Amino acid sequence: MLSLLNYDFMQRALLAAVLVGVSAPAVGIFLVQRQLSLIGDGIGHVALAGVAIGLLTGNQPVLTALVVTVAAALLIELVRASGRTSGDTALAIMFYGGIAAGVVLIARTPTGGATLDSYLFGAITTTSASDVATFAVLAASVMALTWVLRPRLFAVAADPEYSRAVGMRVLALNIMLTVLTAVTVVVSMRVVGLLLISALMIVPNATSQLFARSFVSALASAIVIGLGCSIGGVTGSFYLNTPSGGTIVVLAILLFAVVSIGRWVLERVQRAQRRQAGELTATPLTVPGTPIAKADS
Repeated sequence: MLSLLNYDFMQRALLAAVLVGVSAPAVGIFLVQRQLSLIGDGIGHVALAGVAIGLLTGNQPVLTALVVTVAAALLIELVRASGRTSGDTALAIMFYGGIAAGVVLIARTPTGGATLDSYLFGAITTTSASDVATFAVLAASVMALTWVLRPRLFAVAADPEYSRAVGMRVLALNIMLTVLTAVTVVVSMRVVGLLLISALMIVPNATSQLFARSFVSALASAIVIGLGCSIGGVTGSFYLNTPSGGTIVVLAILLFAVVSIGRWVLERVQRAQRRQAGELTATPLTVPGTPIAKADS
């Protein structure tokens, strides 16, 4: 484990993995509550177009992706709020338009397909020092805003009508959540990849909700799971020579499967214990050959 820390690119990749593992589940828990689990995919595909613009124009792909994804997040939430186009339709348009534009524009760059793979599926060797610095600033902003706004984001996700009735700015909070999702996608694209970042937002939260008893414990557990899977996935990708994004997501899904099976087994055991306790209560215990005492008349 310590040997990989001798490589500068692995130090940067592990630091980026920590940033991703903490920020992605923190935003994802609100997407799960709002049943918007796939919005990260749509924004990820739009981010590909932003990356392509940066590569084509010679600008920083991270910054151009950030501008494009934030603009798309604002647009998609405004379209959803207007009611002129359904949320699914607007998301689909963003999804296909983003990836189509990204593929076309990246094809015009000198590196072409090699660059496309590193952004789609993650590549730990491509994380530069400037990328880590940018990601650190963005991740810190995401975590700070999420922590400050968590009661309001939770209320809007749980009951938007009640939140609107008590005076909360539901549209503004929805826009903020979508923008936070867009920023998280940009933070994660080097480590997890644009096609897989949504999984790191959703799967740790799905796992934590199998055993957590409150919102706070679910959020804390999801962050711990995301952090562990990110670090473990990056480490595993180094030794297995596999894409970091795919390795992280496979690890997260395996953990979800283990916890799901463990919960199923535990519920079966508890059900059997309750059934056995009920049978013992319903059937009085007697000593063989001794009549059961009758109640007093």
